[in-house]
Amino acid sequence: MNPVIAIIGVITFGVFGYVDIEKWNYFDALYMTIITLTTVGYHEVHELSHAGRVFSMVLMLSGVGTMFYTFGVGAKVLLEGELRDILGRKKLTKKIENLKNHYIICGYGRMGNIICREMLHSRAPFVIIEKRPEVVATMDADFLTLQGDATQDIILKHAGIERAKGLISVLSSDSENLYVVLSARGLNPGLRIVARASEEGAESKLIRAGADNVVSPYFIGGLRIAHTLLKPAVVDFIEFATKSGNIELQMEEIKVRGSSDIIDRSLDECGIRKDMGIIIVAIKRESGEMEFNPKSISVIRKGDTLVAMGETSQLKALEELVGV
Repeated sequence: MNPVIAIIGVITFGVFGYVDIEKWNYFDALYMTIITLTTVGYHEVHELSHAGRVFSMVLMLSGVGTMFYTFGVGAKVLLEGELRDILGRKKLTKKIENLKNHYIICGYGRMGNIICREMLHSRAPFVIIEKRPEVVATMDADFLTLQGDATQDIILKHAGIERAKGLISVLSSDSENLYVVLSARGLNPGLRIVARASEEGAESKLIRAGADNVVSPYFIGGLRIAHTLLKPAVVDFIEFATKSGNIELQMEEIKVRGSSDIIDRSLDECGIRKDMGIIIVAIKRESGEMEFNPKSISVIRKGDTLVAMGETSQLKALEELVGV
């Protein structure tokens, strides 16, 4: 039974009952019905007849029970909703507190959506910060999402920025991304930060603010369109090699840890190319120097990052060899 309809029905029953039995006007009948149903106990508007007293008892027994039922349903809905929200927030906070070496994604627009899908594919833990409630309402319920302004330090702290491995800022304006980069760098000096830039000249400002890398979607998109016409085979190969879920060919970067058996050995000695059939596209040294198309005599050192290309199973074998 709908509580609102029940209340209206009881009040209507009481008003028309007093009008019909006692011949009162509608206002007096409504007043008498309200004080009866709310058990206020004021004196009757007019002296009641025997029939009017019988009707009042019926109204009390049926109406007061209905009112209590209605208020009980309303309180239950209100308390359960608030309790659900409180428990949901506590559960979310607990999950974020347990995260370590995770990524923080600021902004869930079109770019943020693509980034999250790639993070899921790579099984990388991440937290999304989005300030628009209408956008948060449409997001996957399994996502760890904080509704708030990513430019605020308190929100970044709630996202666990002190324990995070990296941060991606893809907010709609360069100024917002700049604020995020400044705040994030101050809160975690060792954090790897990637930011989006839209306007010309914003890239250098974001780098000075503390971003490790800055990506301009318009610049990259323009190059891709031009290369699609001028170098279609190259573009097709890059798309094929970097496409998520591609089991035939994939590019991956693999960090060489201190416990790896391939440290201080050449690529030829490790058998990465000959035995595994993996192409090492580049070796990024710990100093940041990049060695493209390394020779077979190139020596692998501790802290190097191997940029490798091969099938998924081959890359998995390389990770096991390296000791990831």
